[in-house]
Amino acid sequence: MLEIKNSVAVITGGASGIGLALAKYWTKQGGKVVLADVAEAALSKAADEIGENVATVVCNVSQEQDCARLADTAIENFGQLNLVAPFAGIIKDGLLIKTDKETGKVNAKMPLDSFKMVLDVNLTGVFLTVRECAERMVNNNCKGLICLVSSTGSLGTAGQINYSSTKAAMSVMPKVITAEFFRRGIANQIRCVAVAPGYVGTPMVKNMPDKVLDKIVGQVPIGRLIEPEEVASFVGDIYRNEALTGDVFFIHGGLRLGSKG
Repeated sequence: MLEIKNSVAVITGGASGIGLALAKYWTKQGGKVVLADVAEAALSKAADEIGENVATVVCNVSQEQDCARLADTAIENFGQLNLVAPFAGIIKDGLLIKTDKETGKVNAKMPLDSFKMVLDVNLTGVFLTVRECAERMVNNNCKGLICLVSSTGSLGTAGQINYSSTKAAMSVMPKVITAEFFRRGIANQIRCVAVAPGYVGTPMVKNMPDKVLDKIVGQVPIGRLIEPEEVASFVGDIYRNEALTGDVFFIHGGLRLGSKG
């Protein structure tokens, strides 16, 4: 079993939501955190909330040099890197095509920029963060976990062809990374999993109109949103348990998507 105390977590998207919840959880357990986000003011505020044992990096995860600097910060500030949590992500929802109600003809389609923007952050950003952090973990003989974030959206959610595609990619990455590390004899040193939350009660979700929120909660068997702190605790449990690797672990309150997503 691994211990969180004195271990070092690199968390992207750390200024809010699940990333911030994980950072607070990690430091409360005695760990140290390198917190990254593209929003500098929000990042500074998050660091103030956490207090001790935190370093911050303003980071655009789609940029190689930023991800390299992020990984270096963990080694330079704390001497090791044990948890990689590339939680930075965005949504830019829209239908592949829209049709006119009267004519039945296509009158709009998802812009290429909307598709590529989500892929740049949610997929390329994860790849770069994991690649750079894994390199430092190997070269500095650090033991730990790469924890990706998938989603129930990976099963296919209408209106999210861009987002769902990236989350589906997160579902296969643990298998690929674990197999590659196994070939290199380091799969016992660095594990890789993905957690797949359902509807999480982040500020963005909780600020939705009551009617929309009620409809969402109505689909969840436990009758409420998943709290960010519950996801953070789940990540901590997976980190400690060294038998868990190469798979996706759902935390969704029993949610099952219908045929229309």
